[in-house]
Amino acid sequence: MVGYMNDEAFEKTRSTGLVHFFSRSRQKLWCKGETSGNTLAVESVRLDCDQDAILVLATPAGPTCHTGATSCFFRELDGDALVTVKT
Repeated sequence: MVGYMNDEAFEKTRSTGLVHFFSRSRQKLWCKGETSGNTLAVESVRLDCDQDAILVLATPAGPTCHTGATSCFFRELDGDALVTVKT
């Protein structure tokens, strides 16, 4: 999945070992899985060369996508059509 982290979400992720994000639409911090139980346990945190992108490798406790799919990336562009693929 892709999510937005502000400084507070980054520090909370580091301190708890669970992935936190900042919701720009709700203007609040949230822990992935706080309502569903489908948390993401941090395995490692990597930063890109410019330190403006973060890659969190995590072990999911259930589906990662809010749709119930394993991954949020379950559609593939095939020509002009979107095709659902197994994740």
